[in-house]
Amino acid sequence: MSPAWFGCADRARQRDDPMIGSAPHAHGWLLIEHPGPWGIDAPAGCGLDEDVLLLLGRAARAAHWRILLVRRPGRRPVPPQRRWIAVGAAATREGHWRGDGELGAAAEAVRTLSRAGEPAATAGPADPAAEPIILVCTHGTHDTCCAVRGRPVAEALAARWPASVWECSHLGGDRFAANAIVLPDAAYYGNLDPGSAVRTVEDHLDGRLDLDRLRGLARFPPVAQAAIAEAHRRLGPLPALAITAGHPEQLEPHRWRVVVAAPAGSWRVIVVAERREPAVLTCRAAAATPATAYLVTAFDPA
Repeated sequence: MSPAWFGCADRARQRDDPMIGSAPHAHGWLLIEHPGPWGIDAPAGCGLDEDVLLLLGRAARAAHWRILLVRRPGRRPVPPQRRWIAVGAAATREGHWRGDGELGAAAEAVRTLSRAGEPAATAGPADPAAEPIILVCTHGTHDTCCAVRGRPVAEALAARWPASVWECSHLGGDRFAANAIVLPDAAYYGNLDPGSAVRTVEDHLDGRLDLDRLRGLARFPPVAQAAIAEAHRRLGPLPALAITAGHPEQLEPHRWRVVVAAPAGSWRVIVVAERREPAVLTCRAAAATPATAYLVTAFDPA
């Protein structure tokens, strides 16, 4: 890539686009190992049997999960048997389950993991002491910035945590590349480079969120992500799972109240959504569109 490349991530940095609340809301992730190439719609174009893909898609939509393709950095050979991992966004590390096995069982794992904590037949409880899964978006067919910025970040993280790091297909928020998510905490981070990525993940694993690079905890909707981030800013440093939020209560068309719970008590947080000026938000965008910024206007004891 030419040193003169100036993509959507460069423009977003110039505009100082706010990241908090930009993590796509999901309850879990189905990760399917596939070395590539990845089309724009990666799962649909990866050569899966059409009936299997339809089954997986239905299960994921019903459970509010996302399907991602993953591969190890460095394009290492993939075992002949296709592998998959189902990762639920955990309320606690001990409540998190993973499964791997033949792809035909993945849909049942998604359905089971989306219910009240019952493990699938092919799954077992994660070891709370084990390293989490770290995904870095490198989906260049979807957005050039994800490949240009994501691949060096994936390599740097893999050098530090070789068993935990995967490149992945589209995570969302291309303009914040390089993007990464730490599972099962469901913590999205953006605007990463190789050096900051290693520090950010080290801090995360040590129980401190990097609020300057945090996009949100994806197991919560965007409004709650903003409220939780503000609580971490005021009450932290705290681990990702230390602060939770109830369902946002809409007070006005663009104003919500969210009750967050932390070890020190509960707070009522008022969050306002503001539409920003239209901008070109991805490298592939044909026109400018407005993004949403989430602002905390009140933070009071409940």
